[in-house]
Amino acid sequence: QVQLVESGGGLVQAGGSLRLSCAASGRTFSTYTMGWFVQAPGKGREFVAAINWGGDSGAETLYSDSAKGRFSISRDNAKNMAYLQMNSLKPEDTAVYYCAAARLTFGSTYSIYPYWGRGTQVTVSS
Repeated sequence: QVQLVESGGGLVQAGGSLRLSCAASGRTFSTYTMGWFVQAPGKGREFVAAINWGGDSGAETLYSDSAKGRFSISRDNAKNMAYLQMNSLKPEDTAVYYCAAARLTFGSTYSIYPYWGRGTQVTVSS
């Protein structure tokens, strides 16, 4: 069982940056893929980025087309933390951002993630 708590959301102007954090409980954090999803009003939950548990060659990352080049996902296994650095934010990035976790599987599909945080609101003003 993994519990996830997001933080770092807020109000930012277009072009600004935010860093979201996800604190995870549990002793096997290093075996989980960590993902970030967004849900805008009236829309479904959409994939943003994911980072797997890593290996000898390091963790593998995956990004949505919208996030590529602007967002960066990272993790600190020693602290049981995952992060989403968001740069060059746009008003269309406004949404609730959710952290998700999945053990020993990796991908962008919503259904592979059994563990979810409650979300943190990001609002980007124009």
